[in-house]
Amino acid sequence: MKKTVLFLIILYIASLTTWAQGTFPSVDPQAAYITADGEEIDDASSEQDAPLKATFTANPSDVGDYAARYEWKIYRAGKEDTPIVHRFEENLEYTFTQSGTFYVQLYATFTLGDDIITYPEEGEENPIQVVISKSALEFPNAISPNNDRFNDELKPKEGYQSIVEFHATVFNRWGQEIYSWDNVDGEWDGKWNGHTVKDGVYFLVVKALGADGKKYNIRKAINVISGVTNKNGRNDDD
Repeated sequence: MKKTVLFLIILYIASLTTWAQGTFPSVDPQAAYITADGEEIDDASSEQDAPLKATFTANPSDVGDYAARYEWKIYRAGKEDTPIVHRFEENLEYTFTQSGTFYVQLYATFTLGDDIITYPEEGEENPIQVVISKSALEFPNAISPNNDRFNDELKPKEGYQSIVEFHATVFNRWGQEIYSWDNVDGEWDGKWNGHTVKDGVYFLVVKALGADGKKYNIRKAINVISGVTNKNGRNDDD
Protein backbone atom coordinates (compact mmCIF):
# COMPACT_ATOMS: atom_id res chain seq x y z
CA MET A 1 0.00 0.00 0.00
CA LYS A 2 2.83 2.40 0.92
CA LYS A 3 4.57 1.67 -2.40
CA THR A 4 1.37 2.47 -4.31
CA VAL A 5 0.92 5.76 -2.48
CA LEU A 6 4.58 6.64 -3.06
CA PHE A 7 4.25 5.87 -6.78
CA LEU A 8 1.18 8.09 -7.07
CA ILE A 9 2.98 10.90 -5.24
CA ILE A 10 5.90 10.62 -7.68
CA LEU A 11 3.54 10.77 -10.64
CA TYR A 12 1.80 13.79 -9.12
CA ILE A 13 5.09 15.61 -8.55
CA ALA A 14 6.25 14.79 -12.07
CA SER A 15 2.98 16.15 -13.41
CA LEU A 16 3.34 19.35 -11.41
CA THR A 17 6.91 19.75 -12.64
CA THR A 18 5.80 19.37 -16.23
CA TRP A 19 3.05 21.94 -15.81
CA ALA A 20 5.44 24.31 -14.03
CA GLN A 21 7.99 24.05 -16.82
CA GLY A 22 5.31 24.62 -19.41
CA THR A 23 6.34 21.58 -21.49
CA PHE A 24 3.85 18.95 -22.55
CA PRO A 25 4.02 15.96 -24.87
CA SER A 26 3.27 16.70 -28.49
CA VAL A 27 3.63 15.19 -31.95
CA ASP A 28 4.55 16.57 -35.35
CA PRO A 29 3.30 14.12 -38.01
CA GLN A 30 5.49 14.06 -41.12
CA ALA A 31 5.40 12.14 -44.39
CA ALA A 32 8.07 10.99 -46.84
CA TYR A 33 7.47 9.22 -50.12
CA ILE A 34 9.34 7.33 -52.81
CA THR A 35 7.60 7.67 -56.16
CA ALA A 36 7.26 5.04 -58.86
CA ASP A 37 10.28 6.72 -60.53
CA GLY A 38 12.38 6.43 -57.38
CA GLU A 39 12.20 10.13 -56.53
CA GLU A 40 12.04 11.15 -52.87
CA ILE A 41 9.31 13.70 -52.09
CA ASP A 42 7.58 15.00 -48.96
CA ASP A 43 4.23 16.03 -50.42
CA ALA A 44 1.80 13.79 -52.32
CA SER A 45 -1.26 16.02 -52.22
CA SER A 46 -1.03 16.45 -55.99
CA GLU A 47 -1.45 13.41 -58.24
CA GLN A 48 1.24 10.76 -57.97
CA ASP A 49 1.69 7.50 -59.85
CA ALA A 50 1.29 4.17 -58.12
CA PRO A 51 2.97 2.38 -56.54
CA LEU A 52 3.86 5.12 -54.05
CA LYS A 53 5.88 4.05 -51.00
CA ALA A 54 5.10 6.13 -47.94
CA THR A 55 6.58 6.51 -44.46
CA PHE A 56 4.61 8.43 -41.84
CA THR A 57 6.32 9.43 -38.59
CA ALA A 58 4.77 10.79 -35.39
CA ASN A 59 7.88 12.72 -34.24
CA PRO A 60 6.91 12.97 -30.54
CA SER A 61 8.61 15.47 -28.24
CA ASP A 62 8.69 16.21 -24.50
CA VAL A 63 7.16 12.83 -23.69
CA GLY A 64 9.07 12.51 -20.42
CA ASP A 65 7.37 10.06 -18.03
CA TYR A 66 4.12 10.01 -19.99
CA ALA A 67 2.93 6.72 -21.44
CA ALA A 68 2.39 7.19 -25.17
CA ARG A 69 -0.16 5.52 -27.44
CA TYR A 70 -0.16 6.09 -31.22
CA GLU A 71 -2.89 5.26 -33.69
CA TRP A 72 -2.83 5.70 -37.47
CA LYS A 73 -5.76 5.56 -39.85
CA ILE A 74 -5.71 5.68 -43.66
CA TYR A 75 -9.04 6.13 -45.38
CA ARG A 76 -10.47 7.11 -48.73
CA ALA A 77 -12.09 10.52 -49.10
CA GLY A 78 -15.62 10.36 -47.75
CA LYS A 79 -15.07 7.01 -46.00
CA GLU A 80 -13.68 8.04 -42.62
CA ASP A 81 -15.63 5.27 -40.84
CA THR A 82 -14.09 2.47 -42.94
CA PRO A 83 -10.31 2.91 -42.87
CA ILE A 84 -8.23 0.72 -45.16
CA VAL A 85 -5.40 0.84 -42.61
CA HIS A 86 -5.74 1.00 -38.82
CA ARG A 87 -2.52 0.45 -36.89
CA PHE A 88 -1.13 1.22 -33.45
CA GLU A 89 2.51 2.13 -33.84
CA GLU A 90 4.66 5.25 -33.66
CA ASN A 91 5.64 5.17 -37.32
CA LEU A 92 3.78 3.71 -40.27
CA GLU A 93 4.96 2.37 -43.63
CA TYR A 94 2.47 1.80 -46.42
CA THR A 95 2.51 1.47 -50.21
CA PHE A 96 -0.37 3.03 -52.11
CA THR A 97 -1.35 0.81 -55.05
CA GLN A 98 -4.90 2.06 -55.70
CA SER A 99 -6.01 5.29 -57.32
CA GLY A 100 -8.04 7.92 -55.50
CA THR A 101 -7.76 10.51 -52.75
CA PHE A 102 -6.65 9.22 -49.35
CA TYR A 103 -6.23 10.78 -45.93
CA VAL A 104 -3.77 9.72 -43.25
CA GLN A 105 -4.58 10.73 -39.67
CA LEU A 106 -2.48 10.26 -36.54
CA TYR A 107 -4.07 10.06 -33.09
CA ALA A 108 -1.80 10.22 -30.04
CA THR A 109 -2.60 9.88 -26.34
CA PHE A 110 -0.13 10.69 -23.55
CA THR A 111 -0.99 9.57 -20.02
CA LEU A 112 0.63 10.39 -16.68
CA GLY A 113 -1.52 9.52 -13.70
CA ASP A 114 -4.80 11.39 -14.16
CA ASP A 115 -3.22 13.74 -16.68
CA ILE A 116 -4.22 12.84 -20.25
CA ILE A 117 -3.11 14.78 -23.32
CA THR A 118 -4.55 13.90 -26.74
CA TYR A 119 -3.69 14.80 -30.31
CA PRO A 120 -5.45 16.19 -32.21
CA GLU A 121 -7.90 18.02 -30.00
CA GLU A 122 -11.53 17.40 -30.76
CA GLY A 123 -12.59 19.03 -34.03
CA GLU A 124 -9.01 19.82 -35.04
CA GLU A 125 -8.12 16.83 -37.22
CA ASN A 126 -5.63 17.76 -39.90
CA PRO A 127 -4.92 14.61 -41.94
CA ILE A 128 -2.17 14.23 -44.52
CA GLN A 129 -3.59 14.03 -48.05
CA VAL A 130 -2.36 11.55 -50.67
CA VAL A 131 -3.67 11.55 -54.25
CA ILE A 132 -2.98 8.62 -56.58
CA SER A 133 -3.71 9.02 -60.28
CA LYS A 134 -5.75 6.73 -62.51
CA SER A 135 -3.81 4.42 -64.78
CA ALA A 136 -2.78 4.88 -68.41
CA LEU A 137 -0.78 2.61 -70.71
CA GLU A 138 -0.19 2.62 -74.47
CA PHE A 139 2.47 1.26 -76.83
CA PRO A 140 3.66 2.45 -80.26
CA ASN A 141 3.12 0.45 -83.43
CA ALA A 142 6.74 0.49 -84.64
CA ILE A 143 10.36 0.90 -83.61
CA SER A 144 13.58 1.62 -85.55
CA PRO A 145 16.50 0.07 -83.64
CA ASN A 146 19.36 1.78 -85.50
CA ASN A 147 21.03 3.62 -82.59
CA ASP A 148 19.99 7.09 -83.76
CA ARG A 149 18.40 7.72 -80.32
CA PHE A 150 14.99 8.13 -81.93
CA ASN A 151 12.42 5.39 -81.37
CA ASP A 152 15.17 2.82 -80.86
CA GLU A 153 13.34 0.78 -78.19
CA LEU A 154 9.91 -0.70 -77.67
CA LYS A 155 8.51 0.80 -74.48
CA PRO A 156 5.29 2.44 -73.25
CA LYS A 157 4.39 5.79 -74.77
CA GLU A 158 5.04 8.85 -72.63
CA GLY A 159 2.25 9.50 -70.17
CA TYR A 160 1.88 5.99 -68.78
CA GLN A 161 1.07 6.04 -65.08
CA SER A 162 -0.08 4.08 -62.03
CA ILE A 163 0.69 0.61 -63.35
CA VAL A 164 1.08 -1.72 -60.38
CA GLU A 165 1.45 -5.06 -62.20
CA PHE A 166 3.12 -5.56 -65.57
CA HIS A 167 4.39 -8.25 -67.92
CA ALA A 168 5.27 -7.86 -71.60
CA THR A 169 6.45 -10.39 -74.17
CA VAL A 170 7.60 -10.00 -77.78
CA PHE A 171 7.17 -12.87 -80.27
CA ASN A 172 8.31 -13.34 -83.85
CA ARG A 173 5.97 -14.39 -86.66
CA TRP A 174 6.52 -18.07 -85.80
CA GLY A 175 5.46 -17.60 -82.20
CA GLN A 176 8.95 -17.79 -80.71
CA GLU A 177 9.49 -15.65 -77.64
CA ILE A 178 12.05 -12.95 -78.43
CA TYR A 179 12.08 -10.97 -75.21
CA SER A 180 10.03 -10.35 -72.05
CA TRP A 181 10.15 -7.93 -69.12
CA ASP A 182 8.23 -7.37 -65.88
CA ASN A 183 8.82 -3.69 -65.15
CA VAL A 184 6.75 -1.00 -66.84
CA ASP A 185 9.91 1.12 -66.99
CA GLY A 186 11.68 -1.60 -68.98
CA GLU A 187 12.00 -1.88 -72.76
CA TRP A 188 13.00 -4.10 -75.69
CA ASP A 189 16.01 -2.85 -77.65
CA GLY A 190 15.09 -4.77 -80.80
CA LYS A 191 17.68 -7.48 -80.23
CA TRP A 192 17.52 -11.26 -79.98
CA ASN A 193 20.49 -13.32 -78.86
CA GLY A 194 22.62 -10.19 -78.94
CA HIS A 195 21.81 -9.16 -82.51
CA THR A 196 19.29 -6.68 -83.90
CA VAL A 197 16.36 -8.57 -85.39
CA LYS A 198 15.54 -8.36 -89.08
CA ASP A 199 13.02 -5.78 -90.22
CA GLY A 200 9.49 -7.09 -90.24
CA VAL A 201 6.41 -7.63 -88.11
CA TYR A 202 6.67 -8.84 -84.51
CA PHE A 203 3.96 -9.28 -81.92
CA LEU A 204 3.60 -7.71 -78.49
CA VAL A 205 1.51 -9.17 -75.67
CA VAL A 206 1.10 -7.12 -72.49
CA LYS A 207 -0.81 -7.99 -69.34
CA ALA A 208 -0.94 -5.22 -66.77
CA LEU A 209 -3.03 -3.89 -63.89
CA GLY A 210 -3.66 -0.24 -63.09
CA ALA A 211 -4.06 1.32 -59.64
CA ASP A 212 -7.68 2.00 -60.54
CA GLY A 213 -8.32 -1.71 -61.10
CA LYS A 214 -8.19 -1.45 -64.88
CA LYS A 215 -6.83 -4.58 -66.57
CA TYR A 216 -4.73 -4.19 -69.69
CA ASN A 217 -4.61 -7.02 -72.23
CA ILE A 218 -2.66 -5.52 -75.11
CA ARG A 219 -2.00 -7.57 -78.23
CA LYS A 220 -0.61 -5.73 -81.21
CA ALA A 221 1.70 -6.01 -84.19
CA ILE A 222 5.00 -4.13 -83.93
CA ASN A 223 6.80 -3.13 -87.10
CA VAL A 224 10.59 -3.15 -86.85
CA ILE A 225 11.99 -0.71 -89.41
CA SER A 226 15.67 -0.10 -88.78
CA GLY A 227 16.03 2.10 -91.85
CA VAL A 228 13.97 4.94 -90.36
CA THR A 229 16.16 7.73 -88.99
CA ASN A 230 15.36 10.51 -86.54
CA LYS A 231 13.25 13.62 -87.15
CA ASN A 232 16.20 15.44 -88.70
CA GLY A 233 16.42 12.76 -91.39
CA ARG A 234 19.92 11.71 -90.39
CA ASN A 235 21.72 9.52 -87.93
CA ASP A 236 22.99 11.49 -84.89
CA ASP A 237 26.13 9.38 -84.87
CA ASP A 238 27.16 10.62 -88.35
